[in-house]
Amino acid sequence: MRMSPLCKALLTAGLLTSASFAHASNLVYCSEGSPGGFDPGQYTTGTDFDAASETIFNRLAEFERGGTKAQPSLASSWDISEDGLTYTFHLREGVKFHTTDYFKPTRDFNADDVLFTYQRMLDRNHPFRQAYPSEFPYFTDMGLDKNIAKIEKTDDMTVVFTLNAVDAAFVQNLAMSFAAIHSAEYADQLLKAGKAAEINQKPIGTGPFVFSRYQKDAVIRFKGNQDYWKPDDVKIDNLIFSINTDASVRAQKLRAGECHVTLNPRPADLQSLQADKNLNVPTEPGYNVGYIAYNVTRAPFDKREVRQALDMAVNKAAIIDAVYQGAGQLAVNGMPPTQWSYDESIKDAAYDPEKAKELLKAAGVKEGTEITLWAMPVQRPYNPNARLMAEMLQNDWAKVGIKARIVSYEWGEYIKRAHAGEHDAMLIGWTGDNGDPDNWLGTLYGCASVDGNNFSKWCDSEYDKLVVAAKRVTDQEQRSELYRQAQVVLKREVPITPIAHSTVYQPMRSSVEGFQISPFGRNSFIGVSNN
Repeated sequence: MRMSPLCKALLTAGLLTSASFAHASNLVYCSEGSPGGFDPGQYTTGTDFDAASETIFNRLAEFERGGTKAQPSLASSWDISEDGLTYTFHLREGVKFHTTDYFKPTRDFNADDVLFTYQRMLDRNHPFRQAYPSEFPYFTDMGLDKNIAKIEKTDDMTVVFTLNAVDAAFVQNLAMSFAAIHSAEYADQLLKAGKAAEINQKPIGTGPFVFSRYQKDAVIRFKGNQDYWKPDDVKIDNLIFSINTDASVRAQKLRAGECHVTLNPRPADLQSLQADKNLNVPTEPGYNVGYIAYNVTRAPFDKREVRQALDMAVNKAAIIDAVYQGAGQLAVNGMPPTQWSYDESIKDAAYDPEKAKELLKAAGVKEGTEITLWAMPVQRPYNPNARLMAEMLQNDWAKVGIKARIVSYEWGEYIKRAHAGEHDAMLIGWTGDNGDPDNWLGTLYGCASVDGNNFSKWCDSEYDKLVVAAKRVTDQEQRSELYRQAQVVLKREVPITPIAHSTVYQPMRSSVEGFQISPFGRNSFIGVSNN
């Protein structure tokens, strides 16, 4: 058997065996970081979701490939009551959970699995949650823990959700990555064995790929699910995530044929990647925003004048030129212009270091005041080089008398500590999850999110009333007007400084077919082949 350089590299790394390679279709994805675990409800980052939700699990509804429309998945259909408070999901027949060396299902997917998945997120006293204490930031950030009044099973294949108030984006919310459906039977097995925590280490789902092995900071291995309910969507026998935090290393491996798909290339590498005849580099406008979050629970960021001063001291044009290198557009609001309800009338504060100094002095901030500025350790679609951005911000703020000390942690630790509010100011960002404005204005800046993705820890009653009210009506123009008013408050109070919306590039080998760029920044290998 002739062996390609890629095959030799994989065999040397122990990612494949010669037996598995002989007749199998294999794809290696050079990913950017290690997941925190494989229980999607516990996490909020694309790194975690790619490794679990997009491979191992399904949801009741899922977004169409490459689009923002929610379509049937584990629910084959659903009905919504006239008052918008009751959703009846009719479940898909014949869907099988994964069979592995640690679990062998005795039944197909049914309503009990939906109830287990959601009751565990809803009920802090749920037996499984007591055995394995977990938090579910997305679920709570969107207020689902408060708005879902009850979930009932009317028969084995029908589940009814009753809401306390209308949620115009409810089905789209249930199509998001965090809402992955777990096996209740597997959970019972773990509970009885006293091993509940293994739900996050040895996952079981119904998705297109079956978890095989994980070595932190090195590799995740999956096998194609031969029993998948949509067999035509599984065209890869062995899917390997090769974990590489350095974007330049990922680019080198792609060129050398050591991986087939990668993400988040450095702007400096784009020209050479696009010129390589063995590669394709499709691109899409970024449905994202990179920003600075000011922790308003810490002095001096509890004063609006201080946040205004730091905001106008940022030379955004220079940052976009140096960090994004032509692949970014200046951000004004807390969500991208492609999102419906975006307020185009809002303008950015002018870059004005002298006025910033005056504001800081008036706020009683002494020259030489020290703060921490957190910089992400990974490249994200919304920020290709957080370290460089942090260094430029450090320089900008030094000009107005603020000494910023740059801090970083491993990605999972970075997010964990930020949720706990340990930062002063931090670089972070967001790629939209479901096509709805609430996913930005509620999830990132709303009061319900202060312990989750609201890294500013900002809770403004005027703002919050607007975004909550917008979720309670279904007319899009009425919702848009409320969201436009909320954007005015967000800009006035400055809990964040929006920096840029970046263009998304997805380099891959020309042998890869069927891969579609997700507007939500997910990397899914459903329907993807490698020839």
